[in-house]
Amino acid sequence: MAQTIGTHGEPDLRPAGLRGVAADFASDQRAFKTASWGKAMMWIFLLSDTFVFGCFLIAYMTARMSTPVAWPNPSEVFALHIGGQDVPLILIAIMTFVLISSSGTMAMAVNFGYRRDRRTTAILMLLTALLGACFVGMQAFEWTKLITEGVRPWENPWGAAQFGSTFFMITGFHGTHVTIGVIFLLIVARKVWRGDFDQERRGFFTSRRGRYEAVEIMGLYWHFVDLVWVFIFAFFYLW
Repeated sequence: MAQTIGTHGEPDLRPAGLRGVAADFASDQRAFKTASWGKAMMWIFLLSDTFVFGCFLIAYMTARMSTPVAWPNPSEVFALHIGGQDVPLILIAIMTFVLISSSGTMAMAVNFGYRRDRRTTAILMLLTALLGACFVGMQAFEWTKLITEGVRPWENPWGAAQFGSTFFMITGFHGTHVTIGVIFLLIVARKVWRGDFDQERRGFFTSRRGRYEAVEIMGLYWHFVDLVWVFIFAFFYLW
């Protein structure tokens, strides 16, 4: 066992080499000295989810570039008939504005959370959840419109058959993430409103004491969902 001097001047009795690395990770110390386990696990989850969304988008681009049939024009497919004329991508623009705005309200909620402003934090989280629910509602309207116009996972009236399957898979997977985020925003907002984090009351699913860091972890997830939508918007609706 190697004896070295620790950061505070006391002897460090951890084993040397790989056995020391294993002993360090098996101990009760944090792997990331400046981040809690909850925040670190959220980052790991988001990293794994990045690979999933990345694979979906790569599959979409591969299908689009390899098909010999013309790909449907997004300006025509996603247009809304307003005032006697077709307005291209108007619904998508509103959806994007709503989701990006929700990222701003979530950032403000994290800021007020660390100030321990319970009321403002809860209101901003509820507003974020409301904007997320509006996004999901508009996405449901978009799906309904396309389905009534004949879009299916195996065919569509505008061109390449792969359009429907890639569209429903990618936007559906993202919409599921937004829906889950809305649910957890409501749960965390309720805990903030009740003062669970001020009193460090133990959670329902865990015996760990609640802290306002949960608001920041929720914010990491929500910002990730917003960022993914930027890529979906660019690749699916603007390309």
